[in-house]
Amino acid sequence: MRNSVADIWNGPELGGKEISEDQVDAWVAEAERGYDPEWLGTRLGRPTRAESPAKVVPVRLTEAELDAVMARAERDHLSRSEAIRRALAEWSVA
Repeated sequence: MRNSVADIWNGPELGGKEISEDQVDAWVAEAERGYDPEWLGTRLGRPTRAESPAKVVPVRLTEAELDAVMARAERDHLSRSEAIRRALAEWSVA
């Protein structure tokens, strides 16, 4: 069992490619120059789905329920989340 970051740390990589000292220096220089708060506000986080932020709602599913959701998602070429959202939308108007 892994207990710390050191147990899984393989060195400075991003996307499977090694990060050079020059790249780190460039990122540091960029950060030290500062960022425009408006740019940060529009760039961080997932895109919104509506006028207001969506809420995360944890739901417990049995293995069979999750298998069924995943089978439908794969068949319809959807993410698991999108498949669940569509199922809820159909159920809520029925």
